[in-house]
Amino acid sequence: MQATRLILIRHGETHWNADSRIQGHTDIALNDTGRWQAKRVAQALADEPKAAVYASDLQRAADTALAIAQAHAEGALQVRHHIGLRERAFGHFEGLSFDEIETRWPDDAHAWRTRVPHWTPVGGESLLQVRDRVQGTLDAIASAHIGEQLVLVAHGGILDMVYRLASRQEIQAPRTWHLGNAAINRLLWTPQGLSLVGWGDVRHLEQDSLDEQTA
Repeated sequence: MQATRLILIRHGETHWNADSRIQGHTDIALNDTGRWQAKRVAQALADEPKAAVYASDLQRAADTALAIAQAHAEGALQVRHHIGLRERAFGHFEGLSFDEIETRWPDDAHAWRTRVPHWTPVGGESLLQVRDRVQGTLDAIASAHIGEQLVLVAHGGILDMVYRLASRQEIQAPRTWHLGNAAINRLLWTPQGLSLVGWGDVRHLEQDSLDEQTA
């Protein structure tokens, strides 16, 4: 069977994550917690075979990927940036908190909450557009690495769509899965589609796993 093993990682935490602000394509850096998370996931994956490390070109994902690539036990790897791994573009929502969006644009907020597939934030992307972008990006990357294992670092909205594609969930289905910052998610790609291997592993982020080097 032609298969590519994928390890998907959501970037580490940012201040806007902590403040529940919509980031989208806005280029926000990791905060102190996010940098710690990047270091921990890098250590957890250091001994894993990796043919390549791919990442969104947005800083929060790129810096998380850089930590993973540099910690590779067999020698540092270069991060390959791919615009197709960027977060969903949220247009006029970006920079705002959930409460601010509800107050300013209640109709848009309702369409967003209820996951209307064709609804598009002004200057942003619809869920259908994101699904097509994610599918095309994964197909392009994975098909170039048949028989190998890759690490891909992206964003919450992208990982949400990956989970839906792999589990055959509808776009409108309520989310019941976790999208934690720096969690480890494993999938298998074949020309027939994606399948889930493991999701939401955060053991490397548990406080009791800290040692004197990371405390």
